[in-house]
Amino acid sequence: MTTIYLKPHKEESLKRFHPWVFSGAIAKVVLDASHQASTPEEGELVCVRSSANECLGVGHWQVGSIAVRILAFGEEALPAHFWNERLRAAYQVREAIGLIREPNSDPALKGRENNTFRLVHGEGDFLPGLIVDVYADTAVVQAHSAGMHVCRNEIAKAILEEVPQVKHVYYKSDDTLPFKAPIEGDRVGWLINGGNGDVSLNGANGETDEFWSVENGLSFRIDWLRGQKTGFFIDQRENRALVERYAKDKDVLNMFCYTGGFSLYALRGGAKTVDSVDVSQKAIDLVNINVTHNFPKAKNHTAVAADAFEYLTAQKAQNRTFDLIILDPPAFAKHRDAVKNALRGYQRINAKAIEMIRPGGILFTFSCSQAVDKEAFRLAVFSAAAQVGRKVRILHQLHQPQDHPINIYHPEGEYLKGLVLYVE
Repeated sequence: MTTIYLKPHKEESLKRFHPWVFSGAIAKVVLDASHQASTPEEGELVCVRSSANECLGVGHWQVGSIAVRILAFGEEALPAHFWNERLRAAYQVREAIGLIREPNSDPALKGRENNTFRLVHGEGDFLPGLIVDVYADTAVVQAHSAGMHVCRNEIAKAILEEVPQVKHVYYKSDDTLPFKAPIEGDRVGWLINGGNGDVSLNGANGETDEFWSVENGLSFRIDWLRGQKTGFFIDQRENRALVERYAKDKDVLNMFCYTGGFSLYALRGGAKTVDSVDVSQKAIDLVNINVTHNFPKAKNHTAVAADAFEYLTAQKAQNRTFDLIILDPPAFAKHRDAVKNALRGYQRINAKAIEMIRPGGILFTFSCSQAVDKEAFRLAVFSAAAQVGRKVRILHQLHQPQDHPINIYHPEGEYLKGLVLYVE
């Protein structure tokens, strides 16, 4: 195996179990004798050693600022049955926190059934570079590193062996793998399709037809082929449930609604009216499908395809106001260089929303930008409130749910932050 030697004193973070080795920490690379090229291959397993030749761990090599992602500390090679053991441990966490509640399994669970959850959350589950979301009997895998792409078939096999309800494994890494990496093999498609005449999984390339998954008793149409991320934003599950608690008899506006998660919870919570807004007409079509499926007699829901800023400006011109507004925009900053502009964007959108909240109303506002920390986000929202001149209280400080765990040795894994505000 190729060996990576670190510069003196650069092993300290690995001894604290931080899983990243940065390229600037590397002193030299000693290639395995079988190598034909002058550098390790993208996704290759390498052994990392200190300058004193102490074995620090084994991980995936990748060209870039993060050169190695450690999979097993103190090991010279991956232990036997590594993938099965890590996936089994991840599944046991989801079982232990009571997330897996199959529909029709227990009448006492009526309205709380759940077969939608994140099985693997990268570093949070000690598998850096890997995301696995489960929808009913299908797991959708995303590789964020070349190494996880190389191991995709082993991972799929282990998922099938360790997660009882999964029969199919779909791979969707077209937007997550490094574009410049010389990666072989398809980035999208079935890794395992159990078949069995399942009409909901009828496409060789992953097309879905009427595929539904259940979250807290609500059914959602999942389109992993054309949808964002793996097809659904599982990370807002607990925050959607909180919206349901506040929605009764309120006029609700759900901005950046995507497929309508917050809208469905608000409707179930007894909202007077719900307006769902997203710039994507495809998303709006899915919102309407989801609402009709769950609330076929609902007459109090409106879905609109529109730019968020233009929509809010138009509603303000008509003197429209709301009791409850949800702002869950896409990441305004995908990297550090964009943070300044992102914070301006958060301030602007929150100011518009606070202006349109009725006295005694509530604002749910979020940032999923990992590059924007919670203090900076809170300051942007504070600035928006001050700009509008309303009295505002923080009721809740929100974050990602239990199936998106944060590795205590890797605080960078905390990305979702939110505030629930009471506006006088």
